[in-house]
Parts: sequence; structure tokens; C-alpha cells
Amino acid sequence: MVNRKGQLKIQQMAFMLIAVTMFFALAGMLIIMVKFSDIKNSAIDLEQKNAMALSSKLASSPEFSCGNSFGTTKINCIDLDKVFILSQNIEKYSNFWDMGEIKIIKIFPEIEESECDLGNYPDCESLTVFSKDVEKGIGSSVYVSLCYKDSVNDKTTNRCDIGLLIVSPEDRSND
Repeated sequence: MVNRKGQLKIQQMAFMLIAVTMFFALAGMLIIMVKFSDIKNSAIDLEQKNAMALSSKLASSPEFSCGNSFGTTKINCIDLDKVFILSQNIEKYSNFWDMGEIKIIKIFPEIEESECDLGNYPDCESLTVFSKDVEKGIGSSVYVSLCYKDSVNDKTTNRCDIGLLIVSPEDRSND
């Protein structure tokens, strides 16, 4: 009879140890899931900040900026002539930018929606400078001045419009 009581106590203790171990395992898994979801949110926030910094940096890069070609150095000014020629020869820059898409949209004056090509430049609404055939990540945009040379009454003048530079990083979720 004493032996059976001892065996019962040992079984109760074993079940309690298993229950306590499972409780701590589930609590640990819950904590790990919360931490990993915070890491994912932090990664998304970091990607957004990088995209915003990249779009501002790209607007003032030598390949895009107006520089001194319009008389003065301008901030967030894109030389649309340079960018259009660049977009026509983008295969040379295929590994230069580590991003999914670079697009410029003319906001003002409003123009009929059309993609820029040799036939309608500069009277077009959007110019896709660079685009990979992949899902795009979180994009960022910055307002810019779109300046280009224009001919009015046989006189070349500088003309500037308001535009939006949109930069989307590559989707790295499959890496």
C-alpha cells in the first residue's frame, strides 16, 4: 500500500514537470514570435527610411541633378534631358543602382497620361528610368523640379515643371 502511494506521488510529479515544461515552452515560443514580428516591422521601417534617403540622394546625384547647367546649383532639381538620355541607355547602368524601379512623373502642368519616348518628349507625363521585372518593395517619393531646355520663338530657354521622383527598392523577401 505504501509502495502504491509512492508510485502515485512520482506519477503526479512527472505530470507536473511535463505540464510546467510545456507551459514554459509555449511562453518562450510566444515571446520569440513577438520579437520576430518586431524585427519584421523594424525591417519594413528601415526599408522605408532607406528608400526616402535614396530618393533624395538620387535627385541630387550627378546623373540626375541640374548641376550648373541651368546657371545655379539647385536642390532637388532634375535635368530631365539628362535623365531621358540615361533612360534610353539604361542597360549600361543595369547594376549601378540596387533598386527595383526609378520613375519620374510630371505633376504640373498637367499633361495627358503618356510614357515618355522620342516622339513625345518633353510633352509627356511619366518617365520610367529604370525598372526590373520583379515585385517592388516599399516605394518612396520626393517632389522635384523637372528642368529641361525648350525652344520658344527660335530661342532656347530653360523650362521647369513640378514632378515626383519615385524610387522603389528591390523586393528581397525571396532572398
